[in-house]
Amino acid sequence: MGSIREVLTTRGRAFIAAGATLVLCGMALGFADLTRVGVLLVGLPLMCAVLARRARADLTVTRTVTPARLPVDEQAQVELRFEGGRGRPTAVQLADERIDYVLGDRPRFVLPRMDRGDVRQVVYQVRSHVRGRHRIGPLTLRVRDPFGLATSAVVVPGAADVLVLPKVEPLAGSRLRGDGVGAEGAIPHMVALHGEDDVSIRGYRDGDDLRRIHWPATAHRGELMVRQEDRPARRRAVLVLDSRGSGHRGTGGAGSFEWAVTALASVAVHLSEQGYAVHLVSAETVAEARAVEVVDVDSALAALAVADLAPDASFDRVLHEAAPLSAAGGMVLAVVTDHDEEMVRRLAALRQPGGSGLLLMLAAGSFAGTAERAGEDGTTALAELVLGAGWSAVVVRAGTTVPQAWAGLTATSGVSLVDGGRLVAAS
Repeated sequence: MGSIREVLTTRGRAFIAAGATLVLCGMALGFADLTRVGVLLVGLPLMCAVLARRARADLTVTRTVTPARLPVDEQAQVELRFEGGRGRPTAVQLADERIDYVLGDRPRFVLPRMDRGDVRQVVYQVRSHVRGRHRIGPLTLRVRDPFGLATSAVVVPGAADVLVLPKVEPLAGSRLRGDGVGAEGAIPHMVALHGEDDVSIRGYRDGDDLRRIHWPATAHRGELMVRQEDRPARRRAVLVLDSRGSGHRGTGGAGSFEWAVTALASVAVHLSEQGYAVHLVSAETVAEARAVEVVDVDSALAALAVADLAPDASFDRVLHEAAPLSAAGGMVLAVVTDHDEEMVRRLAALRQPGGSGLLLMLAAGSFAGTAERAGEDGTTALAELVLGAGWSAVVVRAGTTVPQAWAGLTATSGVSLVDGGRLVAAS
């Protein structure tokens, strides 16, 4: 009886209450016709509830999302394919597809009666203004009687994901400064034959890392031999993302964290097109042990699509993982907030002699609309801490676009402040 009570609508319960009242009144007053009407009002909703319970769908639902990865503000097409099962024919049903709210309104449609083996297809569009991995499904099917007295709902298992990639802004092809490994035009003349690094073998010396011992050569020669790795034949770029929740300000697409993600996505695409071997070091790639991997454009954008704010302690691990990657030489580009001095000093140590160090320092308070002039001066002073280590830096305020910040970063040395698309200060 509990299941029948659950499928009754408010109208159905009202019918039962009214019918029970009429039955009692008819019996008390001796009016047989009144009693019959009451029995009808009680029996009709109960009969509808039983029929609604028996009319549950015997369907197979297949869901296809095309494309499964798409940029922000682009549309994806979702195709639902219904196939009738081997049971009794289905009734007319109301279908309700569950989707994340950022993808738009829930699709609702009427599914007609289907016999065994019948196939129906429904297509609808989704669009997201927010990056990330968004869920589509499961589907809820509802059967309702013609009187509206009972309704039965069943959730059809199965769901799909759509990955919305971060926005990528085109960057000017400025040549990056620097004369060392990883700088523009500084590709060594040797060509690696067996991968990115040209590895040679030499004898062990005191102080060598034991992890570099080459055991096959050691066994062959009878003495400890270590791998001697030459500088990379491909320009290397290490991209560092500061995702500390306490350092970022603002919400949604206007927040400092979304600006940082967009900046790194744009730089990753730009440097990959320039032939750089890109390493993305963020809280997510560190947690998944993927920071050491050279990422292509698709992998970088997929990782940044799911990037989220993290505890402050996570940035310690990010810097720890970035250190051995930057030690091989190349370019280091970091997008950080003006949160504290200690992390900026640790970040400055990542750049190696001869390499390039580029810093985008976010004036986080401006993204929340609370920054004052004194706060901006403090951000600039914090960015100047990396100058002694050979870095170039740009202080980014709210309203600055990524191409504007990139142009300021590659056009000047020292620390610059980009405000509203123009360079207003430089040191």
